[in-house]
Amino acid sequence: QVDLVESGGGLVQPGGSLRLSCAVSGPLFSSRTMAWYRQAPGKQRELVAAITSGGSTNYVDSAKGRFTISRDNARNTVSLQMTSLKPEDTAVYYCNFRGASRDYWGQGTQVTVSS
Repeated sequence: QVDLVESGGGLVQPGGSLRLSCAVSGPLFSSRTMAWYRQAPGKQRELVAAITSGGSTNYVDSAKGRFTISRDNARNTVSLQMTSLKPEDTAVYYCNFRGASRDYWGQGTQVTVSS
């Protein structure tokens, strides 16, 4: 069983920053890829950023240069530092754990970028 708990969402003005965190309980965290997804109202869930067990990262084009994904294998946490936020970043953000046979998801945290 794998449980994920996100934190750090909220309301921020355009141009502001937020840091999302995800605490993961369960085995094999350090050997699995972790990711952040988001889903805006009326849109499909999309991959925002991912980080492999070795620390390689990839980002959706709209996040490149603004968002940074990182992981702490000692604490079983993955974070998403978001800067220069835009209204179009408004969405529910989900932490994702890519298990051997299935994906696991957190409950989601709301990020709203608005003046």
